[in-house]
Amino acid sequence: MFGVGLPEFAVIAFVAVLVFGPDRLPDLARQAGQMVRKVRDFANSARDELREELGPEYSDLELRDLDPRTIVRKHVIEAMEDADAEARAPRRRGLRPLVDGEVPPYDADAT
Repeated sequence: MFGVGLPEFAVIAFVAVLVFGPDRLPDLARQAGQMVRKVRDFANSARDELREELGPEYSDLELRDLDPRTIVRKHVIEAMEDADAEARAPRRRGLRPLVDGEVPPYDADAT
């Protein structure tokens, strides 16, 4: 969770007990939980409103899909898969790469 391990969490909890005292700590934890819940509700309502505005073709939209890193990663993976599919596809008959020194065919009537 946010790169915080058990030792770091224990230090944070110890400092919180020292700063706020054991009497106020449960109230602060409850307030923090309510704040997290409100932020989550706000994000969900923003996502739902965005889905409504964009229309039915974006009904499966998730907010993490809007992260630029995710978009770039998705397009790079698609491009790599397309390149692999082209490499595996059979070549058309009559077309082959030229050998070193070979002259490409030339049609005087076509030019």
